[in-house]
Formats: sequence, C-alpha cells, structure tokens
Amino acid sequence: MDDVNLIVLIDGTILVSRIDRTVAVEIGDPDYVLTKPFVSDSNGKLTPWLDDYTIENKLKIGSDKIITMTDPKPDLLKNYLEKIN
Repeated sequence: MDDVNLIVLIDGTILVSRIDRTVAVEIGDPDYVLTKPFVSDSNGKLTPWLDDYTIENKLKIGSDKIITMTDPKPDLLKNYLEKIN
C-alpha cells in the first residue's frame, strides 16, 4: 500500500499510518492528514496514537513535526493492516 508510511516525529515517536498531503491555507497550518495512526514500539507492537484522548481517526500534523517518512518493513505493514481492517 503506497499510502502507508513509517513516520518518525521530532520527539522520537514512531508512527505507522496512512498519510495524505493537504494544502496549508496559512504558513504553519498542518499539511498532512494521518488516517488511523498507530505508535510502534521497538518490538513492533502497535497501539493507536492519541486513543486515550480522542475518538477521531484522522489527525492533522505539520511537516515541521516530522523528521522522516519511509516504507515500513513488510511484517510491520502486515500487522498495521490487520489492526485497521
């Protein structure tokens, strides 16, 4: 799935999520939408990101909070897809 990425945030959080770029209306506005983001720990365990705080499954984030994005390893991708389906 091309739109699922491993995302490393500046605070060190590692997310696996569907991600879409949006158009920021003003400078500083969020320019990505994460759909069904999960936090991955060092063992590959996935837990929903911000699940204790919101029922939303689409969250906006600014590119200034992201260090890098890449493809997740196949086993992590499989685990993520099982969680969201």
